[in-house]
Amino acid sequence: MRHEASGRGDPIGLRHALADRLLIALIAAMALLAALTVGLHQGVARLADRWQEGANAAVVVQIPNPTQARMDAALAVLRGLPEIREAQVVDPLRMAELLRPWLGDVTGLPLPGVIELRLADLGTDPVLIGDRVAEAVPGAVTEAHGIFVGRLAALARAFSATTLAVLALVGFISAAMVIIAVRAGIAARRDAVMVLHMLGATDRDIAGRFALRAAWLAALGGALGIAAALAIFWAVLLFARPFLPDLGWQLLPWPGLAAIPLLAMLIAWGAARASILVWLRRLP
Repeated sequence: MRHEASGRGDPIGLRHALADRLLIALIAAMALLAALTVGLHQGVARLADRWQEGANAAVVVQIPNPTQARMDAALAVLRGLPEIREAQVVDPLRMAELLRPWLGDVTGLPLPGVIELRLADLGTDPVLIGDRVAEAVPGAVTEAHGIFVGRLAALARAFSATTLAVLALVGFISAAMVIIAVRAGIAARRDAVMVLHMLGATDRDIAGRFALRAAWLAALGGALGIAAALAIFWAVLLFARPFLPDLGWQLLPWPGLAAIPLLAMLIAWGAARASILVWLRRLP
């Protein structure tokens, strides 16, 4: 009776048709790669945002002999330019604190006045800004580190976009592996499938059995891949914590990581079902 029940539960012999260990291992490897890619995407996106924030405030104007009249004249010019979103004078006390580690006490030094700028458009040429300020305040110097930092941020965003292409490639490869495994499985159980087909089993029923088996194996492989990725993330956090104390588990892309096993299951289910339906429709 137990043997008959087992046969009714798995009449095609899918446990032998689909090599569970191999498919689980392959899907786990793909899930690991996807998880690392998602983590890299998150990290690069955060880094780009930080660089962008720094780029917006990395343009400064130095005013030698910073009398009130000269500072007011420079501010009037800067705040009148549409390319500049904000212009603020840096507090001299703050400047002294910033310079203290290198110059010590700077109380008696003739420090220039410093104005921090936030650009409305990072594509603005800082040379033009410097020329306008220098016309009104002779000797004014404009330094723009934000342009370079902004380009780094743009490069980081471009790299972040390529990680999405990597994820798409991982999904495509995973689907291809499932199709290959299913084709091998149906070739091994061809006679059983033919018998069921002749006995009246519908194409959807047969395809559904293969699809559910593939989806289960993919979900298990995806979970194992995520577990391996978390171990790698833990090692990275442990290594980086002395240098980046704010780095922690809360920064990981948990929704994306949780979605990977589900996506693996859906991809496997869809690929297996489509592959079996195509094969069955070619039968005489």
